[in-house]
Amino acid sequence: MKTTRRDFLKTATVAGAGFMVGAGNAHKIARASALQSIAVACFGVGGKGGGDVSNAAAYGKIVALCDVDKNTLNGQAANFPDAKKYVDFRDVFAEMGDKFDAMTCSTTDHMHTAISAMGLKAKKHCYTQKPLTRTIGEARYLGNLAKAAGVCTQMGNQGSSLDTVRRGAAQVRAGVLGELKEVHVWTNRPVWPQGPNRDMTLEKFSKQIREEDPDIAEDEIAEKEEQIKKALEVLDWKLWLGTAPYREYWPGVYHSFSWRGWWDFGSGSLGDMACHTANLPYAACELKNPTSVVAESSGHDYNSFPASSRIWYEFPANDWRGPLPYTWYDSKQTPPKELLAKYGIDPTDSGALIVGEKGVLFSPNDYGGSYELKAEGGAELPELPGVEFRAAPEYDGDFDRRNQLEWFTAMWEGKPELCWSSFSDRGGPLTETILLGNLAVWAAAEPGKRGEKIEWDAEKLVVKNLASLKTPGVAELVRPKYQPGYDNIEV
Repeated sequence: MKTTRRDFLKTATVAGAGFMVGAGNAHKIARASALQSIAVACFGVGGKGGGDVSNAAAYGKIVALCDVDKNTLNGQAANFPDAKKYVDFRDVFAEMGDKFDAMTCSTTDHMHTAISAMGLKAKKHCYTQKPLTRTIGEARYLGNLAKAAGVCTQMGNQGSSLDTVRRGAAQVRAGVLGELKEVHVWTNRPVWPQGPNRDMTLEKFSKQIREEDPDIAEDEIAEKEEQIKKALEVLDWKLWLGTAPYREYWPGVYHSFSWRGWWDFGSGSLGDMACHTANLPYAACELKNPTSVVAESSGHDYNSFPASSRIWYEFPANDWRGPLPYTWYDSKQTPPKELLAKYGIDPTDSGALIVGEKGVLFSPNDYGGSYELKAEGGAELPELPGVEFRAAPEYDGDFDRRNQLEWFTAMWEGKPELCWSSFSDRGGPLTETILLGNLAVWAAAEPGKRGEKIEWDAEKLVVKNLASLKTPGVAELVRPKYQPGYDNIEV
């Protein structure tokens, strides 16, 4: 019988992959030379995608590169001259579906699901950037596909590979803080433009410039038209839009970074950073299956995210802790100063705080790279001895590459469960919890006023009070409808 590459990857083994440890002693794993047989296709190869390509190349062989921006694609292809180049992700699967084993997906949020789902249906191991998906239903969909395919998946929230995240979560679960009381997470994002009335079209631009300075208006309009023409010679705008409704391209407003601030393409500050900053609290407190969420924002137009927001979640009791409130703050908002002062904590631009009856766990790092255990007054709260946690594979470089190394090790050993942030077990459920907050932000369009409360059935992915909500479009943030040419999700 012929042995396929996938059969080989499933049955081959190497020495240990980093299991339960007490004092942080991870088992050593095989190095890159033993992993070069894994062929990887990379989708979205600029920005963060460039780092994902580089990390994958350290352990596997890059055989295909795909990006809708030809400048980005050609720039990355110079580093991998043997890799085939593509602009449309569907062509990669059509032409090279039997020539790669694994894939990275580092595109705009709104294209993660269409690309990753095609890979999972083809039983490709998949590494997809955070926040995994743009909407809640898409996260559940990818989790279900990954479980059915039996492949190794990892979300790109690289802090997951840090021992501090895993050890801190284990300490809290073991009871170092006693009974849990509340959770706070905050960020300095957005660092990209957000807020109402930010879109632009040639018609809108022309009207404005003619009113502002009619003497130079026609020259300015002609110059802008030429700029757009040249940009679209490089960027395939139709493919960039992909699953999203059509809108006119405008330089600098969407591609290549500001897309994060648009409802159609990104997931705002919450989607961008909570998969990092809330990662430790999520694991420590089991922040799954919230029952309700409500938000207040600086105002938005259902097109661009608000410049700032605050979100309040409610989590029900489970079999080891009581009910738990969780508050999210962005745009450099922080928890109440008196709460921080109670434990001797100085405000930081980003951070996470878990409050218990015995004290708090405070992490001042976006990624959970460090934490402090403090009692009231700021005294150190000692860690519990002998608490075990599962470390990531040993690696002396950056945690971003370590996160991919764990994924590669899982592929080599044929053990999807080795991936800490797998789509089905942690990455997907974490994304579901996070993105529920955006339903509340959507329902909080009026500046400075708390929006409608969303009552949530996490098991069924249903807004229980949808019929009574006055806010339109809430259901589409659960189960989006794609444009023709792309398969809709099925959950």
